[in-house]
Amino acid sequence: MVGKDKPTFHASHHVAAIAFLLIGIIITTSISFVFPLVLNQNHTAMAQQQQQMQGNQTFSPSVEEQRQLLEGVSFQIDDVTFSHHMATVNGIQMHYVMGGQGDPVVLLHGWPETWYAWRHIMSALAQNYTVIAPDLRGLGDSSKPPTGYDGKTVAEDIHQLVTQLGFNTIFLVGHDIGTWVAYPYAAEHPTEVEKLVIMEVPPPGFFPPELIPWWFVFNQTPDVPEALVEGKEMEYLSWFYQNLAYNPSAITQEAINEYVSRYSAPGGMRAGFEYYRAFPEDAMQNQNYSQTMLTMPVLALGAGYIPAFGGISNPLPVLGMQQLAENVQGIIVPNSGHYIPEEQPQFVINQLSNFFGNTTNGTGGTGGTGGTGGTGGTGGTGGTGGTGGTGGTGGTGGTGSIFDLP
Repeated sequence: MVGKDKPTFHASHHVAAIAFLLIGIIITTSISFVFPLVLNQNHTAMAQQQQQMQGNQTFSPSVEEQRQLLEGVSFQIDDVTFSHHMATVNGIQMHYVMGGQGDPVVLLHGWPETWYAWRHIMSALAQNYTVIAPDLRGLGDSSKPPTGYDGKTVAEDIHQLVTQLGFNTIFLVGHDIGTWVAYPYAAEHPTEVEKLVIMEVPPPGFFPPELIPWWFVFNQTPDVPEALVEGKEMEYLSWFYQNLAYNPSAITQEAINEYVSRYSAPGGMRAGFEYYRAFPEDAMQNQNYSQTMLTMPVLALGAGYIPAFGGISNPLPVLGMQQLAENVQGIIVPNSGHYIPEEQPQFVINQLSNFFGNTTNGTGGTGGTGGTGGTGGTGGTGGTGGTGGTGGTGGTGGTGSIFDLP
């Protein structure tokens, strides 16, 4: 009997052990699926909360926090000191960077960028000019109101900023959507703009209809772009940096991260889209402005090669401004895509210094080192710029792509 009891005893324990093992496996398996799911959900929620908090702290602080974070903070570009500021203009808080001394040069950035797009030319200009580089309404570190993205309203933002800073007249430069602001500024205040520079994009209403790119239509669509791009800002915006630049390496990953961090902040992408949604209103405004031709000198710069458009050059800025101003000079920038200030900064420095009438910044005479033909200043004509070393009109690039309009 004892011999029979032992196997029964072991079998019962064996069954019990297997039962416990099975229960353990079931519990462990359940935990392995359910617990990580709960953790992932919790981590996702926490990450979203942290991202929102970080966004609020870094990119969308209150007005007072913005002033505390940015007002008067100084930094250097090539040993030239610039400082961050906030100004209350036209009902919004506008962030701007300022440095240098002399006559004011106001630099208006494009989309999808911020004041940072001008970083490569600011220090050279600051040798002879007071450089003012704002973040346009809704973009960068400026506040993000729900409305007011038409050119006339944003131009008033900039005009109030200039007035607060105590300047009566300015040199005005716009790139991309910055030109949509620069033109109405010049048209509304023609005696206060000594010279106007337009880069890459003509004002709305003066585009050839057949050349409207796909993203104009996409960005104008109400609500849909926000829904589709949310969480994919890096992927969406990087397409533009990579496909509109002739020199994509000029838009470094550091720069891309800077831009994307600002546009992915709460309201950042929507604000950028609103500039495109205001395009029809801008076109109507500009048709009215066009009844009076601008009389100040205008320089229009277009890209020499844009990959996304099959590698064509871009004469649209000069052709558009020809309809709006009496004294227009146009230049196709060699070896540059859409992002001219970043792809060929020395070329831009030379052009602006020559156009504004000051070539004492030590950068003239090289023909735009690295910018005119990308060969350290030879530009195909020996680097003299064709005008006695100013790197300016009449030979900048030696390609014959210069428009001198009557």
